[in-house]
Amino acid sequence: MIALIQAELYLIFRQKRTYYGLAAIFIIELFIIAGSWYQGNEVISVLLENLTRSFYLEGNLLNGHLVLYLVLNSLWFNLPLIIMIIVSGFLTNDYKDRTIQTIMLQSIKKIDYILTKYVVAIVFTLLVLVFLMATASLMAYTIFGNGDLITYLNGLNFFESNQALSRIGLAFLSGTILMLFYSITSVTLAIIFKEITITWIACILFLILSNLLLKIDFGIMGDWFFPKLIDTWQYFFYYNIPWSKIYFNHIVLMAYIILFTTGGILLFIKRDIG
Repeated sequence: MIALIQAELYLIFRQKRTYYGLAAIFIIELFIIAGSWYQGNEVISVLLENLTRSFYLEGNLLNGHLVLYLVLNSLWFNLPLIIMIIVSGFLTNDYKDRTIQTIMLQSIKKIDYILTKYVVAIVFTLLVLVFLMATASLMAYTIFGNGDLITYLNGLNFFESNQALSRIGLAFLSGTILMLFYSITSVTLAIIFKEITITWIACILFLILSNLLLKIDFGIMGDWFFPKLIDTWQYFFYYNIPWSKIYFNHIVLMAYIILFTTGGILLFIKRDIG
């Protein structure tokens, strides 16, 4: 199985679409950087309009911490969409090219094959998050420098530079778990639908519904419903971090990851390859 994983990773980083996806992520970062450069001060002025009437604020509020917070907001749709499209292609392209049939003729077990896809999806997603964090941090702090962070969640919150950095790091870790969930889901959707275009549509629909359902109150069951878990990273920017809620959401999200992985594996093993 290790040999399968190595071969799969080699193929992934030989494919153009992998680099197209990374380029798309980098372009999104550039748009965020450019938008912050040209309009960041105006946004902050509007946000603090009432506060500046009573207090004098000094320091660099438009800084690398704020820009990284804006980058984190790509976790809502842009980043998971790119990840799901690329990761689902790990399997759908094998169906399209009939590579999967050739592989199965080589006495490779179905469970080893599909486990490889899930493992590679996880590895690729982690690498994407490292790429995002590294490039965004480099540009943000080089261009905008350091400073305190201001957010507006359950009220206006100010965080000193060191505290802001730790909260951003924790938010990225939380977002990583969320991106792993989306990545695993895309592989499972690829198992269900097989065909590339249909799988992409299913991924887009899944993302849209997740964001829409986040705003709906499902009562006590809402705490266990996956759309209610996709904003967990934002809790790190509340003045008082709700740790119990964060732990609960991450445990439930990990349970969904295990459930979707297990369901996908069982479905793949049960189905005929053709």
